Amino acid sequence: MAMQPDVKASAALTSTGDFQDQNTNNLGRVRVKAIYIIPTGTAGSVTLKDGGSGGSTVVVINTVASATQPTQLLIPGQGLRFETSVYGTLSNVGSVVLFYG
Repeated sequence: MAMQPDVKASAALTSTGDFQDQNTNNLGRVRVKAIYIIPTGTAGSVTLKDGGSGGSTVVVINTVASATQPTQLLIPGQGLRFETSVYGTLSNVGSVVLFYG
């Protein structure tokens, strides 16, 4: 049986752009295992793309209109696979942290 990879947390993304690790390196090929979103007082969304702003959309998550109700999403199975990088488009979202392996 193969050993599972270590799970790490990205730096918080507070505006649209590439997700980075804790040392400000862009995430490369990863599997996203969980997502933690801090919304704002207005409903919004988080779009995750593989390969930058023009990359393929992997998932769109809509958020609630509450600055006090974070969203925690556990991804089943092996997680969401990103071959190149993880790019986030944030709309009315305070911050997003990814847990990946």
